[in-house]
Amino acid sequence: MKLKKINNNLQEALVELGFTEANEMQVETFSTIKSGADCLIISPKGSGKSTSIVINVIQQLVCEGEESPRALIIVEDKEKVMEMQKLFEQFGSKTNLRVYGVHDKGDLEYDKNYISTGIDVLIGTPNRLSNMFSTAGYNVNRLKMFVIDDADTILKLRHDTKIVRISNSIIKTQRLIFSDYFSERIDAIVEKIMVEPFHFEY
Repeated sequence: MKLKKINNNLQEALVELGFTEANEMQVETFSTIKSGADCLIISPKGSGKSTSIVINVIQQLVCEGEESPRALIIVEDKEKVMEMQKLFEQFGSKTNLRVYGVHDKGDLEYDKNYISTGIDVLIGTPNRLSNMFSTAGYNVNRLKMFVIDDADTILKLRHDTKIVRISNSIIKTQRLIFSDYFSERIDAIVEKIMVEPFHFEY
């Protein structure tokens, strides 16, 4: 996949999986995301937003680091958690990143215990991440990336308050919002949690 200064291990895994061509959105957003800037990316369903998230998170984190998560990814439901975990397994096969997913139907105590052993990427649903955050289930002090996928759907379900609460507790991190379309709710969340974000629309 031709992306400027992409990590070699990531590139190798993508090529082996047959991902040789990046689409317009992936090419145009890659360098800006890599720079650490906040970004709002509006792109239709099926345009590779989740793929972009996984590629960019692996690129930023590269190898195993802290005991606490360095990327927090909020997704819509259990199915999306599992789907994204699978993408990380595939794209991150040449790295030693530790990825863990949590959702509303999982065992809360088990999740907290597992996370305490040390992970790099935490993927979860708004409810579960909010519940765990309230009970000190994970640490946000080392976060480098705070990502919301399918933000339009998540905000339609009125999870705004949970997202803002978690975001407000993070001192400094890169915030990325991916959505199928732009709306007043998206605009409101951008205003509340982002700092001079770059806007990309396709």
